[in-house]
Amino acid sequence: MMTLFTQHFGQGNQPLVLLHGWGLNSRVWDFILSPLSPHFSITLIDLPGYGRSQPFDTLSLNEMASHIAPHIPPQSVVLGWSLGGLVAAQLAIDFKEKVKQLIFVASSPCFSQREQWPGISPEVLGNFQTQLATDFRRTIERFIALQSLGTENASLNTRTLKQAIVDQPQASLAVLNQGLTILQNDDLRQKLPSITAPTLRIYGALDSLVPRKSIPLTDKLWPTSQSIVIEHAAHAPFISHPEQFCEAIIKFTH
Repeated sequence: MMTLFTQHFGQGNQPLVLLHGWGLNSRVWDFILSPLSPHFSITLIDLPGYGRSQPFDTLSLNEMASHIAPHIPPQSVVLGWSLGGLVAAQLAIDFKEKVKQLIFVASSPCFSQREQWPGISPEVLGNFQTQLATDFRRTIERFIALQSLGTENASLNTRTLKQAIVDQPQASLAVLNQGLTILQNDDLRQKLPSITAPTLRIYGALDSLVPRKSIPLTDKLWPTSQSIVIEHAAHAPFISHPEQFCEAIIKFTH
C-alpha cells in the first residue's frame, strides 16, 4: 500500500506545510522547526517515493500534487523548496482552497535553461541521470554539495543536508530519475497568472541551480508575487541562513 509519510509539530494556529527537494526528505527542515513552531501548526511531508513515503512508483508533477493534497489542511501556508517548489505551485494551481499563501524557496517555474531563460543546462541534468545509473549514492552526494557551493560554510552546510538522508529510506532509481525529468521538462511559466495565493519567493544570491538572472524574469511573469534574495546564501538558504529565512516567513505570513 502506498503511504505518504507526514509529521506534525508546532503550537501556532496557522497551518504551514513544508515540502522538500529532490533526493532528500522532510528531515532537511529539522533545523528550522524550533524557531517556526511557536508561530505555526507545521506539517512535514516526505514527497511520494522519497524518505518514508513508500512504495510509490514514478509520478508526474500533477500526480504528486494530487497525492499530497488530502494531507494539507485547508487554508495552509505551503512552502516548497526546489523540486518541492514546483509541487507547491502545482498545488496552488489545482487546489486553491488548500493554499492560503505560497512560499517558493530556491525554486523556479522552469528549472531547465531555455531560449532567453537562465536555468540548469540540459547537459548537466542529463549527466546527473547518467551518473545516477552508475553510482547512485555518490550522485546524490554531489547534488547535495552543489547546493551549498560558494557559501561561507559550504562543507558544514553540505554535512547538515547529508544528515537528512542518513538512516532514512532512499528513493528508488526510477523515482529519482523521474524527479530529474520533471526538473528538465516541466515549465509552469504560463500557469503562474492562475495562482491567486499571495506568494513569497526566497532566493540565495549564490544559487548555482536557480541563476540570479532568472529572478527579474520571474518578477515580470508573476507580478502578484514578491521576491527576496538572501546574500551569501546558495540553494539551501534555510540551512546557511536560518534566522533570516525564518524571519522572512514569519513576517510574510503574520
